[in-house]
Amino acid sequence: MPVIPQATIEQVRHASDIVEVISSYLPLKRAGTNFVGLCPFHKEKTPSFNVSPSKQIFHCFGCHKGGDVFTFLREFENLSFVESVQRLAEQVRIPIEFEMSPGQREEGSLKEKLRSLHEQVAQRWETTLANDARAQTARDYLAKRGISDEAVRRFRIGFAPDEWDDTINWAKSKKHDAALLEKGGLAIAGDKGQYDRFRGRLIFPICDEQGRVIGFSGRVLSAEQKGGKYINSPETPIFSKRRVIYGLDKAKRPILDAKSAIVCEGQLDTIACHLAGIEHAVAPQGTALTIDQARILKRYAEEVVLCFDSDTAGQQAALRSLDDLLASGLAIRVAVIPRPHDPDSFIRENGADAFHQLVTDAPGFFDFLLSHLCRMHDTDSDRGRVNIVQEMRDAVQKTANQVLIDTYAQKVGHRLGVDTDAVRAEFKKKKRGFRQPEPEHDEPPPGEAEQPMAKPGPVEFWLLKLALIDRDSTNWLEAHLDLGWVTHPAVREIVQQHFSLHVENPDAGMPELLGILSSDAFKRLATEAVADGRTIPDPAKQLKDIVLRLRNQFIEHRLAGIQRELAGATEEQLIKLIAERAQLKELTRHPLEPLAGA
Repeated sequence: MPVIPQATIEQVRHASDIVEVISSYLPLKRAGTNFVGLCPFHKEKTPSFNVSPSKQIFHCFGCHKGGDVFTFLREFENLSFVESVQRLAEQVRIPIEFEMSPGQREEGSLKEKLRSLHEQVAQRWETTLANDARAQTARDYLAKRGISDEAVRRFRIGFAPDEWDDTINWAKSKKHDAALLEKGGLAIAGDKGQYDRFRGRLIFPICDEQGRVIGFSGRVLSAEQKGGKYINSPETPIFSKRRVIYGLDKAKRPILDAKSAIVCEGQLDTIACHLAGIEHAVAPQGTALTIDQARILKRYAEEVVLCFDSDTAGQQAALRSLDDLLASGLAIRVAVIPRPHDPDSFIRENGADAFHQLVTDAPGFFDFLLSHLCRMHDTDSDRGRVNIVQEMRDAVQKTANQVLIDTYAQKVGHRLGVDTDAVRAEFKKKKRGFRQPEPEHDEPPPGEAEQPMAKPGPVEFWLLKLALIDRDSTNWLEAHLDLGWVTHPAVREIVQQHFSLHVENPDAGMPELLGILSSDAFKRLATEAVADGRTIPDPAKQLKDIVLRLRNQFIEHRLAGIQRELAGATEEQLIKLIAERAQLKELTRHPLEPLAGA
């Protein structure tokens, strides 16, 4: 995997003022030497979100999130660390040269060329739609669908002329390699040479989460047009259909705020939702969500509301999404669009408020499924009732949630007029199989996810605070503090890294420390200790007293342990234990060297 050199990371860090960066996302007010605002990571009415310009960190005393400028961007925009560095590097105009193997460099170069090509093609098709006489039919179509010029610009909708070589000829004029067009899925190699993949279609650029164009979807403008309703980019080095969600680059912040994502069937439905003020709407690149898409949505949302078309295909798409959505841990509801509408036509005919209500009233997936099965099977026949019970059993068991299983056993029994105990007994039978998707390579295996961390005691918390805010005491502390005396693993790790960093760079501060800590939990604890605004009377004396207290606590604990071990010790062990006890008792008689100011 390509790596950003540490020197470049530090260069970007020092060039990015945390107050300026955070102020571009939310209002901050000066409060003494710091800045405060309402925390963007949890709901609050009184500001508890603090930003320190001197230390270049942020910390919320409400939800305890904290870190440096990279951490903020990661948390707020849901980016990876590398993406956060790249984003800030672009803002401060620092070029990034990745450390990579020759193979990785070649692959990276190809991806950059493809992204550049796609961006240029997207711009060209946008211009064609806006100005070219050949696009009049497309402009008329958009006007008929109620898609405003503003929406066209926002979603960068374009038009590909109905010619076999329009894009190819343009590419030649711009000196683009013909092979690059094929690798990007823009041209197809035929018996008589290359021809354009997208012809005579309305074009929807498909963007990654950072808003970069990586593919296209072309829609027919009339029922008489040949080919499928949609033509999409094939798999390319920058485009993987199963990993891309249309509109997510624009919807991710609204989804985070709502903790919910509305999943529509197509691009026009998604755009219609956004135009109606429903900005947490997205669409899969296909008729159903994949496990990869579900996992991506899980980063942003706690639930999804499936809002597929009212036709049979739309209903089946909702059903096909079940396994992957359940595997991702997302809660599922289904908004049933009245026939003959899709979300786009429903909004145009009934208005945004009616659609809002439809989404609000959307039933849980299993309620939707039960109603669907009752329509599909004859509830008055034995065979029909058996099929409904079995299919509900197979679906509900996928949750492995006994409360849900029992709840829907009761609901199915009442709906069908069947004894609830009989349905419950059927639901306990082994299910007919559930495909458990393989985890992604970059997802932590079960049990390896970061666990909630216990808070350190007050003594070790104050040790951490004093160690980090008073760098003048670092040499003394390193000479007199045995890290074995510190019981809390996070405090021990942070102080150890603080010592190591001080040796390498005595001028290093909190941003550099946060950059080398091994977990987000450790970073949060470090920022909390530093951001804690309580005054420290006579800090030198307090630090000395804390170290002495930790030493004595350790000695006391170890002496008690030695006393217990003596009872069952061998002669050799006995000699070692007695010697250790003597050393510990001698240590208690040694005062600590004075600390300047103590």
